[in-house]
Parts: sequence; structure tokens; C-alpha cells
Amino acid sequence: MYRLIAVGMVVLWMSGCASYGGWQPTVDTGRDVHKDTLDRDLTECKDLASKASGGTATEAAKGTGAGAVIGAAAGAVIGAVGGHAGSGAALGAAVGGTGGGVHEGLSAEQEYKRSYSHCMVGRGHPVIN
Repeated sequence: MYRLIAVGMVVLWMSGCASYGGWQPTVDTGRDVHKDTLDRDLTECKDLASKASGGTATEAAKGTGAGAVIGAAAGAVIGAVGGHAGSGAALGAAVGGTGGGVHEGLSAEQEYKRSYSHCMVGRGHPVIN
């Protein structure tokens, strides 16, 4: 059972590593008076957004670690009631780590998208998403 939980955590964490995919803001090129700088601005804003968000993998790893510590403590307390503090701590760490990693990874992705769009708008491009 614990191996299954561990494998599930790894799969969720790894999915967060590549979640930016190829996302970029959609620019209305018909209204864009700065078409000549669009490609350069997309590249520069992508780099800036990655730095601003901290990266999905980095933030997911931080969330996994923090969630695992909190989950282990809570699991140990709950497990101790039933006489199995060690098992409770292990399960709590797995559940807490997974939840923390997913939450932080999603937050970083939202920050990436927001930063990317704001950068493009700040450079005068009409962004529609």
C-alpha cells in the first residue's frame, strides 16, 4: 500500500514538472501595433514569467516537503491513538506531501501564466487570455 502511495506521489510531482507545456498568451495580431517585436517579446516575457513564478517543479518540491512534514506529524498523532504512530506518520507524510506538492505546483503555474500575460500587455500587445 505504501509503495502505491509513493508511486502516486512521484507521478503527481512529475506531472507538475512539465505543466507549463507550450502555453503562451494569445495575442490579437489583427489589433497589435507592435507586431514587429512580438516574437522577441514572447521569448523575453516567457523567461521573465518563469523567473517570477519560481518554476513549477521547484515550487512543487517545496510544497511536497512542507506537506510531508505536516502530514507526518498529524498522521503520527492520529496513528498514536490507535497504537500505530509510525504507520500513521508514513501515511500522513504521503498524503500531505502529495497535497502540498500539487497545490504549490498549480499555484506556480497560475503565477507563470499571469506574469506572462502581464508582461505582454505591459509591452503593448493586445492579449485576450
